[in-house]
Amino acid sequence: MPRYSKERKQMILSKLLPPSNMTVAEVSRNEGVGLQTLYNWRDKAKQQGRPVPGYKSKPEQWSAEAKLTTVIETASLNEAELSEYCREKGLYVEQVKAWNADSLRGIIEINIRLVSSGNGFVTP
Repeated sequence: MPRYSKERKQMILSKLLPPSNMTVAEVSRNEGVGLQTLYNWRDKAKQQGRPVPGYKSKPEQWSAEAKLTTVIETASLNEAELSEYCREKGLYVEQVKAWNADSLRGIIEINIRLVSSGNGFVTP
């Protein structure tokens, strides 16, 4: 039975997340790792609180962590690059823009709560 380093496991599991969004079966085939092994690694990572995909393959069903990862990965892309990224991942540009807006709203709300409680800061 092959042994995998922690770094190798993380690299393999990262292929399940954006931008790759590969299925467990695809990763298994590409990496030569058994399906059950991948499911075990994914479940263990989930128990440790790390963002990993569940059984939700549609972007609307993705976890907040997966959506935020996509927002971060696409933040520096221009419109043409964003369109290409979305085509490759089966997303719509509007979805990514909405996730970006949701993320910003969340940050603003947290900042407002912190400021109103006297524990926060206001950005210029």
